[in-house]
Amino acid sequence: MSTDSIEDHSPSTAYHLRNTGISTRAQRRGAVSAAPITEDDVDITPHKKGEPKDYKTTQALLKAIDKNALMCHLDDNDKSDMFEAMVLRRFNPGENIITQGDEGDNFYVINHGEVEILVDNQLQCTQGEGGTFGELALIHDCPRAATVRAKTDVRVWAIDGHTYRKILRSNTMRKRRLYDSFLKNVQILESLDTWERYIVADALESISFKDQEIVVKQGDPGDHFYIIVEGRASVTKNSDETEVQVSVLNKYSYFGEITLLLNRPRAATVRAIGSLDCVKLDRARFERVLGPCIEILKRNMEHYNSLISQAV
Repeated sequence: MSTDSIEDHSPSTAYHLRNTGISTRAQRRGAVSAAPITEDDVDITPHKKGEPKDYKTTQALLKAIDKNALMCHLDDNDKSDMFEAMVLRRFNPGENIITQGDEGDNFYVINHGEVEILVDNQLQCTQGEGGTFGELALIHDCPRAATVRAKTDVRVWAIDGHTYRKILRSNTMRKRRLYDSFLKNVQILESLDTWERYIVADALESISFKDQEIVVKQGDPGDHFYIIVEGRASVTKNSDETEVQVSVLNKYSYFGEITLLLNRPRAATVRAIGSLDCVKLDRARFERVLGPCIEILKRNMEHYNSLISQAV
């Protein structure tokens, strides 16, 4: 439980992460900017660094962040920079780490020990190693909704809001530079202007697949729209228990939109040919940031019907 969930009632969302030292396939959510960020908004001075973290510590931080709703949108670079900036702080039993009503200043991950969470001096729950609290301080100034007090000797990893926002803005601009020219070459996105492409870039989630790994499977429900960044993928259909390849997708190819538009199961299987790097949008982001493109798809019935005939 996070103390800030008392304020925003955000559900905890877990996802698999590929980061430094982690070999699992990424399942990442993209960060969506609340307002346009330009190069002038980004402080280019290096962010301050905390103590070095070994592999075990990094794994523990990753596991803790997996459970925190606010952190689910961060990509590998965001997380790596955030962990690098975290500093270790120590508290004695009975000492307040944060106090209800005070202004927020830091986000914390419990490294060792146990804390008590109190609202109006009433004990609500306790948290141990891997617990997180204080995340709303990272995005805006607001009074603390609860007091967090050390029950035992406690060590926490902490990052302040200014450093976190600086890292996020810098990585947002990096992501936009990375994807802007790429998105110009994706057919369905050709009509978007620069700021619309930035909005799409902010929302993209990177994901990689190994050779012969299935990206989407025929008959499964569809929740994502994909664009190939590097590599190739085969599109196959099962008919009378026979799998037939109907096409091969290359860089800039996209798939998955028909399922999202028509809310029906996948009509074909897409499988990686060699290493495959993609970006994806979940259903909510697809509908929000690709609104103009969705209308183009619906108007262009000839192209649309051809896609339906080999829908993924």
